[in-house]
Amino acid sequence: MMQLKGINWFGVAGGVSTLLVVAVSLFSPWWQMIIGEDLMRVNASPINTNFGLLGTQFTIPLIYALNVGSVLAFVFSGALMLIYALMPQKSFAKDLLGFAWKKPLYSVIFSVVGLSIIILIAQAVLGMQIPLAGSAQVILPSTLTLGVGISVWVYSAFQWPFWFALAAAVLCVLARVYHRKVGVASVVDASV
Repeated sequence: MMQLKGINWFGVAGGVSTLLVVAVSLFSPWWQMIIGEDLMRVNASPINTNFGLLGTQFTIPLIYALNVGSVLAFVFSGALMLIYALMPQKSFAKDLLGFAWKKPLYSVIFSVVGLSIIILIAQAVLGMQIPLAGSAQVILPSTLTLGVGISVWVYSAFQWPFWFALAAAVLCVLARVYHRKVGVASVVDASV
């Protein structure tokens, strides 16, 4: 029978929340940008990225393939974190933890860095000041509007699944930090 004091509870919470991040991210983006009323919409996350133009949603096949790979990595990471957390004293536990704790953290970091780079490139190419988070009135380049001056409202923000993914990443990092204490506690308990 498994003893409850030998469990890494941060790992349990991190594994469950990582799996829940996948479920909620399939339906709600981590970051969203809306241009105009419904002129263009960008829904971005490592799990599900899609675009909308004049109310029509579409996905780019290469991005879809990357999203599928990310879903598999998240599910695998969450499952391995749970297995590790329930048996942190087993010989294979450290290897499971070594793989599982990094995936949510890297996904959050790469999402923010990737979005920032894409925004900077778009600003350099199009000459528009697109906000990473917030709203702004943007004047479209005259090359795109056949010389007509058109300004549109742009709104972008990180959505609640991003913050949930950040919390899952923090729990996984805490599971990694707490691993030493779980290992030490089990050695002390075994010697008594």
